[in-house]
Amino acid sequence: MSEKIIVVDDEDNIIGIEEREKVDKKNLKYRCSALWLKNSKGEVLLAKRALTKKHSPGKWGPAVAGTLAENETYEKNIEKEALEEIGIQIKNYKKGPKEKVEGKHKSFTQWFITYLDIPLKKFKIQKEEVAELKWISKEELKELLLKNPEDFITKMKEIYNILKDY
Repeated sequence: MSEKIIVVDDEDNIIGIEEREKVDKKNLKYRCSALWLKNSKGEVLLAKRALTKKHSPGKWGPAVAGTLAENETYEKNIEKEALEEIGIQIKNYKKGPKEKVEGKHKSFTQWFITYLDIPLKKFKIQKEEVAELKWISKEELKELLLKNPEDFITKMKEIYNILKDY
């Protein structure tokens, strides 16, 4: 049996719980959390999604992202995902914007922002989720999004524009 995730309406009100495969097949709207992680140099941590991922395999995206399972809050999910995907405990984070995502996959993504100075070798990557991590300056990220948008998850340019000033 597959994981059960939260299904929401157009206002992000919970309307049910459904198996992940059925959410995709029925094109239902669900909840996600994501982490915009910066260091004291102003660099942003990016994660390359594992090639085995169903959505955007091998594409660069935010440091951490996850789908809310049954009985999870946005906060509990981002804390769980940060620990699972990159091996860090986050406590001092702030809630950022909530984004309504339309298109092939419909969701609400609650952004969280935190600042940590951790060298890449200190992260513990979960290989089933993350292929690679890298710190990148906002200027370099902006340039790469223009030159090579195909290397990033579909919404990365919009994400950058929403979060670049955090």
